[in-house]
Amino acid sequence: MKDLKVIGDDKVTAIGIGTWGIGGYESPDYSRDRESIAVLKYGLELGINLIDTAEFYGAGHSEELVGEAIKEFERDDVFIISKVWPSHFGYESAKKAARASVRRLGTYIDLYLLHWPGDSFERIKKTLWALEDLVDEGLIRYIGVSNFDLNLLMRSQEVMRKYEIVANEVKYSIRDRWPETTGLLDYMKREGMALIAYTPLEKGSLARNECLAKIGRRYGKTASQVALNYLIWEENVIAIPKASRKGHIEENAGAMGWRLSEEDREKAKRCV
Repeated sequence: MKDLKVIGDDKVTAIGIGTWGIGGYESPDYSRDRESIAVLKYGLELGINLIDTAEFYGAGHSEELVGEAIKEFERDDVFIISKVWPSHFGYESAKKAARASVRRLGTYIDLYLLHWPGDSFERIKKTLWALEDLVDEGLIRYIGVSNFDLNLLMRSQEVMRKYEIVANEVKYSIRDRWPETTGLLDYMKREGMALIAYTPLEKGSLARNECLAKIGRRYGKTASQVALNYLIWEENVIAIPKASRKGHIEENAGAMGWRLSEEDREKAKRCV
């Protein structure tokens, strides 16, 4: 594939497929299932091999759609991320939630994340220990977190007993560069951890940025592709834009296989 990054010992595409809203938001929505499955399959056919989902998305229906979409593909060719919601934190609760996600997906989970920090570090610790046991059981392959700042990420690393935290999924875009300004990005780079960027297009607003579009025209690219390329320019950053239509998938894939010059990357920062 054009652009590959590393999660654990696996190589994944620098652009993945985000599924927030696919299959519903906080409750299931079955009205667009056929279209959603077709979009996910189209992304895999284009060579994108990473799909990000969660038990919270559509109350689990997003995971069901992902499971349906990957059936025609070799399992080893797809990297699936899912997440446990804070209400299911705790040693036994997290194990139960993971098993439910595996049932909905119809397969094991490559990377399982704590979706949000929740309100208790003690529960975070017990959940991480549960995930280590799930690795041993073969239900998940890697452990990660989501929406953890630098301090909480470091504390979480310290309580791991057998395995490492390999990824942290956070909001990150050319407009919202807090991982850069807080030291999180540099720390994760040094530690060999993947930073997975969600909402990388700021809910579509960056796609309409004329300044980014002007930079993109020099490369034959769109504003969205410039915004995504800004992120994956970093060696350990993977972006997971939401894609609800095939056209979105194609445009997102086109953010790979090239790089902004350092000069244009600096100019892009001033566009937002």
